[in-house]
Amino acid sequence: MPEILAMAASSRAPIGKESLIAENGLRNQKKGNRGMDESELLTVPDGWKEPPFTKDDNPRGLLEESSFATLFPKYREAYLKECWPLVQKALHEHYVNATLDLIEGSMTVSTTKKTFDPYIIIRARDLIKLLARSVPFEQAIRILQDDTACDIVKIGSLVRNKERFVKRRQRLIGPKGSTLKALELLTNCYIMVQGNTVSALGPFNGLKEVRKVVLDTMKNIHPIYNIKTLMIKRELSKDAELRSQNWERFLPQFKHKNLNKRKEPKKKTVKKEYTPFPPPQPESQIDKELASGEYFLKESQKKQQRMEQIKAKQAEAISKRQTERNKAFIPPKEKPVMKPQKASAETKIDIAVLKEKVKKAKKKKLGALTAEEIKLKMEPDEKKQKKK
Repeated sequence: MPEILAMAASSRAPIGKESLIAENGLRNQKKGNRGMDESELLTVPDGWKEPPFTKDDNPRGLLEESSFATLFPKYREAYLKECWPLVQKALHEHYVNATLDLIEGSMTVSTTKKTFDPYIIIRARDLIKLLARSVPFEQAIRILQDDTACDIVKIGSLVRNKERFVKRRQRLIGPKGSTLKALELLTNCYIMVQGNTVSALGPFNGLKEVRKVVLDTMKNIHPIYNIKTLMIKRELSKDAELRSQNWERFLPQFKHKNLNKRKEPKKKTVKKEYTPFPPPQPESQIDKELASGEYFLKESQKKQQRMEQIKAKQAEAISKRQTERNKAFIPPKEKPVMKPQKASAETKIDIAVLKEKVKKAKKKKLGALTAEEIKLKMEPDEKKQKKK
C-alpha cells in the first residue's frame, strides 16, 4: 500500500510553465481548425462529387425484401414491351428484379438477397414511374445515377376550366417546343409534359426551378419572366465575387398588370350616410290641400280652379303652336353683298384690238381664204397672161 500511494503522489507532481504554454498552444490550434472547418462546410468545392456506394460499404446486404408497383396506361404497352429487356438488364446490375404484367397493366420492382444498396429500390421505383409517364427509356435510365433526381408535378387540379388549362399547358411548351427547350438548357433537366403531369429529370437545383416555373405558369404567370431571371442567375453564378452576395438588385421586378378593367356603370349610385332614424313620412293629398288651403273650399270653387288651370295650360299650348307656325314666315338672313374689285393695270383688256378682230371675223366666211392667200394664188395667173 505505501508503494502505491508514493506512485500516485509522484504522478500528481506540479506542472511546469513550459507544459502549460504547450497545452494552451494546442487548444488554440484546435479552435482555429474548428473555425476553418465550419466555414469550409458552408461552401461545396467546384467539381466535388459524392463517392459511389459500393458493395464494400454494405457487404452483408439487406435484411428484408422491398417492392414497388406502378400502373401504366394502355397506349404505353407497346413501347414498354419493346424496351423492357433493357430495363431488366440495367436493374440487374444493381441486383433488382423487374416484372411487367400486361394483363393488369402494371410494373413491379423488388430487391433480392444480393442487393447491397438500400436506396436503389427508391430509384427503381422512380424509373418505372417515369416510364409510365411517357418519358423515354434513354432519359429515364439516368435516374439510377447518384447525382440525378426526378420530380412529377401534378397540374390537372390547378386550373378548373378545361380550355384555360389547355392554353396554359401549351404556353409552357411554347411554339414548336421552344419554351420547354429554353427551360431544359437553363436548368440542365429533361422535361416531359404529358396529360395532367409534368415529369422532370435532372439535378436537384434544376428540379426546384422547374417546379416553380410550372406552378407559376398554371397561375397565369408567363414562363418568359422566369426564363429571364434564370438567365440572369446563370450569368451571376459565373462571377466568383457575386456568388456570395444578394442578387435581388440584379433580378427584374415584374409588376402584374390587370388589363381587364371592370366597366364602370353609367349611373353611379351614391350611398347615403347611415342614420338610425327612419325617413320622414311623405305628405298625403289631404295634407297638401290643407297646406294650400284647397281643403276648406267648396266643391264649386274647386271645380272653377280646375277649369282655370286647364284654360291656362291650353293658352300656353296655343301660344307655342303659334310661335312654331310663325317661324316659317320669318325671312332668312341675307348674305352681305360683295363689292366688285377694281381691275388691276396688268389685267386691263385693249377694247380697240378686240373690235378689229371681231370685224375681220365677220367679213371672213367659213372656209374662205385670207387676202394674203388670194394674192399668192393670183400671181402665177398674171405672169401667164403677160407672156401671151
